[in-house]
Amino acid sequence: MGKEIPAEKSLNLIRERLCDPTFVFRPLSASSDSNYSKLKFIVSTSITEGCNNSILLLGPRGSGKAAVLDLVVGDLLEEYPDSVSLIRLNGLLHSDDNCAFKEIARQLCMEHHLLFSKMASFDENSQFIIAMLRECGLAHKTIIFLLDEFDMFAQGKQRLLYSLLDAMQSVTSQAVVVGISSRLDADQLLEKRVRSRFSHRKFLFLPPSREEIDSLLEHLLFLPADSSFPNGYVSQFNEKIKNLTSDARFKDILRTFFNANSTVNSLLKFIFRAVSLMNLESGLLSLENFKAALSSIQRQPKLEAIKDCSILELYLLVCMRRLEVKEQSSYNFISVMKEYKTIHDSFQTSDYYAQNVCLRAFEHLREREVICYAENRGQSQTGEYRLMTLMISASELHQGMRSHACCPAILLKLLDH
Repeated sequence: MGKEIPAEKSLNLIRERLCDPTFVFRPLSASSDSNYSKLKFIVSTSITEGCNNSILLLGPRGSGKAAVLDLVVGDLLEEYPDSVSLIRLNGLLHSDDNCAFKEIARQLCMEHHLLFSKMASFDENSQFIIAMLRECGLAHKTIIFLLDEFDMFAQGKQRLLYSLLDAMQSVTSQAVVVGISSRLDADQLLEKRVRSRFSHRKFLFLPPSREEIDSLLEHLLFLPADSSFPNGYVSQFNEKIKNLTSDARFKDILRTFFNANSTVNSLLKFIFRAVSLMNLESGLLSLENFKAALSSIQRQPKLEAIKDCSILELYLLVCMRRLEVKEQSSYNFISVMKEYKTIHDSFQTSDYYAQNVCLRAFEHLREREVICYAENRGQSQTGEYRLMTLMISASELHQGMRSHACCPAILLKLLDH
């Protein structure tokens, strides 16, 4: 095989970084005020001092809850290899109490080299878990329960949560329960008996600040100086990244992107797209790469549906929008046709079609889900008399029509007035 060129090598390196949560979240965890530092302090204190704790990590999907927790657990396993036992459950798989207890028993048996019985009953598994909590406590070993999709465990009778938290009230047990949920009200889902045993420690994962984004971009995109890359290429690449991140146009792109999704995970996907578009001949990232990545992420099916509409369908959409401006939130085909005839009589347009042709175009819009029935009632009525409503906003309609190849100028004028 030939020698790997610097551009391909840098591309592969940045992609590896973006796919490694440990590398991504390490700089975000450096601050003493970060969720990483606070969570590690609480869990490590529970290990060293032999106390019980329950914690909730709350935030939108992709905000780094699981990644930060994995960082903390990885560090603690290195620091206290013989004092930590890890149990992982997921609410999407183990929300059934019987299934959850069986899975905990299985993982405990595997961890401590014991024989696991698939035929054990719910009560037997429950007694085994309580006994293991007591034995681990006496051996000064902490069991950490990681409950992903925590809100799923808070449904039904919540026997799993009650049993774990109740067993942790004993002085002989030594355990930590860490729940992860995208629901900010996850703790409010708990029953009174469960809530009274919960420690009420919650960490909220917020979108990264502007300073954190700048630091993260530098951490992800800068090439290391002490590497096998040619010195000239490294300095040129890093200088390009530095100029790019300080460019006002780049900041506008980031601002536009974060208006739609402000999680770290979405930012990583955005950077991955941009890096994948890098020109291998120049070997440098450019502003155009990030513009192209943004446009690919911002694809909107409704706008594409408008681009494929016929001229008649565009007329019907404009008529419906004009009816909404006149404070008619819902309308049927008959009222749309009256507005269509009003436009034709006022402007003497050449695009005037028979009612049966317009009805087919109207049905076509409904099939493409650009419009829909306003209510389920009135199903016995024929299509032209049922109330309809637009499924697109005024700005989406305007943007779609402006990008339409054959949209008559009169329609844009009618839409603006």
